[in-house]
Amino acid sequence: MAALWFSCNQKITINKLLSSFSYLNLNQMKKLLSFLIFALLPLTIAAQEQFSIYFDTNKHELSKEQQKRLNVWIFANKTSKILAINGYTDEDGTIGLNDTLAQRRVSEVFSQIKGKMNIREDFKTRSFGKLHNMSAVKAENRKATIYYLQENDLARENEILGIVETPKPVAKRKEAAVYPEKITIRNPDGKTEELTLDVAFMKKVGDAKQGDVIVINNLNFYENTFAVVKESRNRMHELLEIMKANPHLKIKLQGHVCCMKADRNDLSTKRAKAIMQFLNTNDIEKHRLSFEGFGVSKPIHPIPEKSAEEAAANRRVEILIVENP
Repeated sequence: MAALWFSCNQKITINKLLSSFSYLNLNQMKKLLSFLIFALLPLTIAAQEQFSIYFDTNKHELSKEQQKRLNVWIFANKTSKILAINGYTDEDGTIGLNDTLAQRRVSEVFSQIKGKMNIREDFKTRSFGKLHNMSAVKAENRKATIYYLQENDLARENEILGIVETPKPVAKRKEAAVYPEKITIRNPDGKTEELTLDVAFMKKVGDAKQGDVIVINNLNFYENTFAVVKESRNRMHELLEIMKANPHLKIKLQGHVCCMKADRNDLSTKRAKAIMQFLNTNDIEKHRLSFEGFGVSKPIHPIPEKSAEEAAANRRVEILIVENP
């Protein structure tokens, strides 16, 4: 005998339905049967299952019999997923008392299931009360009902629950920046000069992630000043090209000095600021730039340095990547 199941576990036989149409001929009966199958089958597919545990009057603890029923159900449904656990009471007692008792029954069932089955995090807030019908037999109303999906329906969980999934925004791929190998600049005396740039360094900075710190090598200053030596202008323009090619890049310039116990003239700050002002002057927005001087507080090599190479390593300007989306 063919049978269809609804979410409320009511079995409806097709034979019983067809008996109401006994006056139809064979072909008409076949058409009606096909219609019923296709019309009612989606209800069986989209329905969640349910299982109820019953309690004694004013009790939220499980009896031995109900504990055994629950254990058997758990064992048979290890691959299922619980959508909700709803608690119910009979009509005796106050509303407040009944609500508390219903919640305790939910908590009791959950404590027995926790760690043994997959359960939705919002199982306490998801209500299937519309599927509950008060019975004339009070004992049948003192229960906690577990609403769940069997393994073959898990892929359609949101669809069955009526949850509309918001499409995840597609992350835009950052276009690769193009850096020039050479540029022509105009010196203060009016003459033009061609500079060769370090493309590998520019790519390294342009591809760096938030929080990365990169040393600007060979960026040197005149002694005890914040004026960049002529030979280091390439580094300044490389940094300018990086900022132009990456319009969303934000950086902090960090200055360090060497060879002294203290940066009394705050030279590290002035040098970092000088580089920032060069970028500002060449149309790089102020909100994308910041600076900080660390003096001799963060040396790479202990002070006093043992060689000119160690002193050069300590005397540096670094780029901290603040944002690079």
